[in-house]
Amino acid sequence: MPEVEIVLVEPLYEGNIGFAARVMKNFGFTRLVLINPPDVGIEALSRASHAKDVLESAVIAESLDDVIAESNMLVATTGELSKTISHAMRMPYYAPGELRDIVAPVDGRISILFGRENWGLSNEEVRQCDVICTIPTSPEYPIVNISHAVGIICYELAHLPRGDYITASRREMDALYDHIDEFLDLVDHHEYKRANTLTMMRRIFGRSLLTGREVSTFHGLIRRAEWHINVGKSGESDDSATGGSEAGPGRP
Repeated sequence: MPEVEIVLVEPLYEGNIGFAARVMKNFGFTRLVLINPPDVGIEALSRASHAKDVLESAVIAESLDDVIAESNMLVATTGELSKTISHAMRMPYYAPGELRDIVAPVDGRISILFGRENWGLSNEEVRQCDVICTIPTSPEYPIVNISHAVGIICYELAHLPRGDYITASRREMDALYDHIDEFLDLVDHHEYKRANTLTMMRRIFGRSLLTGREVSTFHGLIRRAEWHINVGKSGESDDSATGGSEAGPGRP
């Protein structure tokens, strides 16, 4: 089954960390990651109750980069959403029940990010995620305690079936996004559209659950397009550049 980890990004209160560990264990999850947490002491241990083992084995990370390096998919939980589909930062978004269907096929690590109690996840942190998840709440009081949010997500993801295949690693996906960014330079993509375009690419590919082989294929297609564009700019013909071969330089 997918390996789900709960990531608390710079949590403010150790009590919430303890409660989060407790509700994780209620639904069978044990991997807790804390990014720049406060001191975890007696209050957290008390709130964790019989989940002290989850708390004591929590991974302490200095930054989100540490999480990204080991993850196959990043999920941002947020209550603040984009107003229109033209703004890809927090769009499209899914309810916790829908998230289950997205992550179920993955045979890899799913990192679910929960932001700070006072202002959540930053735009840059959300930008780096593959999928956006939001808990439908009453507009009269939409703010959910972080440990309650963890509980809702864990409930929906409990007893996931075994994943079908291993998805591309985070490093493989980031390399693809970097390649797309370079390609946008080549085709003179408008700079003011760049950030939104790259975020859309991350959202599209993030929910597509690409394998490493599929990522490699995308790299090959982009390289082939780059080669043809560069040949066109230089005025060479395809035959003269390849000696009559159909393949571009360095490609089969």
